[in-house]
Amino acid sequence: MEQNQVTPSALERRIDISVSLADIEKEVDARLKRMARTVKMPGFRPGKVPMKIVAQTHGGQARGEAVGAAVEKAFGEKVRADNLRVAGYPSIEPKDGAAEGTLEFTAVFEVYPDVVLGEFAGRKIERPVLEVGDAEVDKTIEVLRKQRTSFKAVERAAVQGDRVVIDFTGRMGGEVFDGGQAQDFPFVVGAGSMLKDFEDAVVGLAAGEGKTFDMTFPEDYHAADLAGKQVQFEITVKAVEEPVLPEVDADFAKSLGVADGDVAKLREEVKGNLEREVKRRIQSRLKEQVMDALIEVAPIEVPKALVQAESNQLADNARRDLEMRGLKTKDIPVDPSWFKDQAERRVKLGLIMAELVKTSELHAKPEQIRALVEEMAQSYEDPSELVRWYYAQPERLAQAEAVVIEDNVVEWVCAKADTSDKDVAFDELMGNNAA
Repeated sequence: MEQNQVTPSALERRIDISVSLADIEKEVDARLKRMARTVKMPGFRPGKVPMKIVAQTHGGQARGEAVGAAVEKAFGEKVRADNLRVAGYPSIEPKDGAAEGTLEFTAVFEVYPDVVLGEFAGRKIERPVLEVGDAEVDKTIEVLRKQRTSFKAVERAAVQGDRVVIDFTGRMGGEVFDGGQAQDFPFVVGAGSMLKDFEDAVVGLAAGEGKTFDMTFPEDYHAADLAGKQVQFEITVKAVEEPVLPEVDADFAKSLGVADGDVAKLREEVKGNLEREVKRRIQSRLKEQVMDALIEVAPIEVPKALVQAESNQLADNARRDLEMRGLKTKDIPVDPSWFKDQAERRVKLGLIMAELVKTSELHAKPEQIRALVEEMAQSYEDPSELVRWYYAQPERLAQAEAVVIEDNVVEWVCAKADTSDKDVAFDELMGNNAA
């Protein structure tokens, strides 16, 4: 057999493969003889079917398998001889005008790119720094209090932050529009669940009071038939309730899992959880900067086959996420092309990091994996249970191993780059709105 390699582009390769028909025929005969030992046919005992009949009934299958095996063997020999790292699967196409006594094919495929790392010196990376203290614990406990807000009825006009219960009727051109009417409808004024003009209209009204007002829906309103339209609302307030935050006491601590209600223990647990979350967010920000630096110092072209496979995987993940939210994905088309840019970035980083891990020996050590799993387990009531869960299956432990490898890469790059510490505000790091 004979192969001839052509290089049409940076990553695409074409190999012309020629296989001998005589060799194919020998392989077909060998396969038919093996089939004849077990083939079953009415009127014959197993293994006693005449070869002529076996060839008539199974000749096509045997020939197809023989040709496929020959082409696969020739392809494998060629890529190994040329030290080619094939990305994805080759496309095998028959060629016309083959020489007498041969079959000719063209294999089209992509190869992995060579990854050459540039210099990190001079590349600026800012490491966020935040120490968790009493102020951060207080803010977090305040958030926990607000999450457990209750409401009590008051005899006064509604203000921002109150929960109101109303009846309303909305009309456009004098006719009640679809979705424009409700009774005993509750909402918190200022929470953003209603349009601002609607919320503002309720402020100043007490239970038993009402008003009629005009309002214009935003141009980008989700209901197209109302977008940009002026309507008239008639509202009647049926109840005004003010928010009541729980006291930070034993009952509050128990509601958050502190069995004996010790508020000091609650603060310790909140601080420990905060420190882990702050560390995670700081590492995430640092990692993003490092990944950007990796792409900058090692510009590479990536195989389309790998990008397509990654796009398909991301699309599958999106479908599963939608299904977990109760949506039927057959009614929601999820096109892999939507994820092309994200997929290309992920493939690039995967190739670059694999090269860096290999050349700089940044593999995850068993003790690093164990430390990470135990750290993640600290936020659970029974940490040992989560540790056992991770170590019960190699696939789960591989997830922790991948995180450790990324952390090793981040640490290595930060040591090579111009890395400096930068204080970050608690609210900004945690994504809280200033309050």
